[in-house]
Amino acid sequence: MKLTLRHFYSKCSLRAFLLLLFLTTACSKDGTSIEKEIEKEGITIADADKIPLVNINTNGATIPDEPKIDAEVTVSEKGEITFVNNIGIEIRGSSSQMFPKKSYGFETRDENNEDIDLPFLGFPEEEDWILYAPYSDKTLVRNKLIFDLARDLGGYASRTEFVELDLNGSYKGVYVLMEKIKRNAFRVDINKLKTDENTGEDLTGGYILKIDKTTGTLGGELNELNSFTSPYLPNNASTTQTIAFQYEYPKAEDITSEQRTYISDYVTQFENALASDDFMDPDMGYNAYIDADSFVDFFLLNELSNNVDGYRLSTFMYKDKNEKLKMGPIWDFNLAFGNADYCGGGAYDVWAYRFNERCSEDYWLVPFWWDRLLQDPSFLAKVKTRWSELRGGVFAEGSIQSKLDGYINTLDKAGALETNFETWAIFGMYIWPNNYIGESHADEMGYMKSWISNRLDWLDQAIGDL
Repeated sequence: MKLTLRHFYSKCSLRAFLLLLFLTTACSKDGTSIEKEIEKEGITIADADKIPLVNINTNGATIPDEPKIDAEVTVSEKGEITFVNNIGIEIRGSSSQMFPKKSYGFETRDENNEDIDLPFLGFPEEEDWILYAPYSDKTLVRNKLIFDLARDLGGYASRTEFVELDLNGSYKGVYVLMEKIKRNAFRVDINKLKTDENTGEDLTGGYILKIDKTTGTLGGELNELNSFTSPYLPNNASTTQTIAFQYEYPKAEDITSEQRTYISDYVTQFENALASDDFMDPDMGYNAYIDADSFVDFFLLNELSNNVDGYRLSTFMYKDKNEKLKMGPIWDFNLAFGNADYCGGGAYDVWAYRFNERCSEDYWLVPFWWDRLLQDPSFLAKVKTRWSELRGGVFAEGSIQSKLDGYINTLDKAGALETNFETWAIFGMYIWPNNYIGESHADEMGYMKSWISNRLDWLDQAIGDL
């Protein structure tokens, strides 16, 4: 295979990269510059078309699941080095760690190897970042799409950017740079809760909770220090499944006993109100505890994509000081849009919130909330009104398909589709939990586009019939 300038950038260390810049100004034997000679052969990628290259050097050290190890990151944009800095890096993910293409979490560090907030690839400054590795999602775009749609709805969702990753001189393919969910003025913008704020108004926020697997959890399993358990069993539970809420912010190791008691009592009061006979009462019912509009948007994003993990895994919620509980931000939709072959995950004509009916023996089930909320005519009216509004804009089929075409055009012009799938030759084979196995990227995109079209049509009817 002929090497382009882009391939040089992907394969070389920073020193080699700088050498290449020198070489491209040199001349060949006949006086033609090397750069011009390559262009003449039609194998270059224009600087303007390149997506960012993230080069990480660990000095040969293997990156573990945890803890983070020292490394250096160099970012090249449009052929120019724009960022060089120390980082700490580790492998991240749960079931995705089975794949050879690993996802990574990293934090920016100063010269003393202390965490430091810095802007990265144009995103607002923070210290914690994620390099998500699309692998079983052979379109490469599922997470990118849903996060863009979520921000278009007006709430916060992680900013994303396609990049290519070079790790210790080895090209690793297309990644998605993402913001980690954090309490921050530019991310989840809620009050910074201090350890001495344990009474009165101070105690009311901010908090971030999650329903998720225990990967990376303090203690390695659920316990009273890192989580609290709902007194309400999930609908259709067939064994001893429960719903646990993990402390995401403040972290389990930082949250005080008073803060644990406050937020666990608040969520339980919400659940009590939702389960009560007066659940529709505007003062005594669930509306006194939650921001219903955020629940509606969260519901519609999960249903639009039939997210097989929706509501039961990677599910975040937050509460600001003196505010009600809100759903979100959304997270981890790589198995959505028809990409899972279990529990109806590949179907376009089932409700994601009814997961428990299809897979009652799964360890992680959906809380009873969503069935109950949809029994309230007021909440149901909000769902129908919001769906109708979005179908005329953000959720219009043409708008969604245009986003997908834009992603693919960006990756194709950069040559990144070709080199990603040269590195990861996964077409025509089953990668857990694929519902569809295409022979090419075009096949995969065709399947996803057709699935979305069918899903939109089905939801138009299904939401109308609720």
